[in-house]
Amino acid sequence: MGHRERLLAGARVCLYERGYTRTTARDIVAASDTNLASIGYHFGSKEALLTAALVQAFEEWGVEIDRVLRDGTQPDLMDRLETMWTGLVESFGTHRPLWVAGIEAFALAEHLPVLREQLAETYTRARPALATFVIRNGGEHVPEETRKAVGSFLLALMTGLTVQRLLDPEAAPSGRDLAEALRVIVGAVNESGDPGRPSTDA
Repeated sequence: MGHRERLLAGARVCLYERGYTRTTARDIVAASDTNLASIGYHFGSKEALLTAALVQAFEEWGVEIDRVLRDGTQPDLMDRLETMWTGLVESFGTHRPLWVAGIEAFALAEHLPVLREQLAETYTRARPALATFVIRNGGEHVPEETRKAVGSFLLALMTGLTVQRLLDPEAAPSGRDLAEALRVIVGAVNESGDPGRPSTDA
């Protein structure tokens, strides 16, 4: 393993153990058994290294979520969403330190443009996959902006669920709870007499 890979691995250890803001360059050097000059040579700054390590960790987590999405083969959309949310909840068992570091990074992104751009890019890649999970047969008739909105809606729910699981795991909803809540919301919309729009599920 070269210095770059060792730095990334060490940075991830530090992110999980100390968080984004509390990690120093010397912490990373100690965890990776490298030297301070290596950080500047390979990444330019400690912040750039931590950002790269965080994005890498999110991408690996994304592979796991992709597997969950592939497992959602039920014809009923609500059943698929329940599978997705249940898989997300289960992933917190092994990825809690990642999400703690991630929430901290979201707060810092306002002042670190490179971090903000990298995190925004991960969301940009996630939206189409989530939209496809909901919009199946006949999806080619759904406008691109609507597909983007569907992906963004699911991302908002996932992020909100994440925060609730971090703050109060016992009170946070399960995948089944969220699916049932959405059934109630959809039923209430249908009963309101609002002019119907074409369904995005098939």
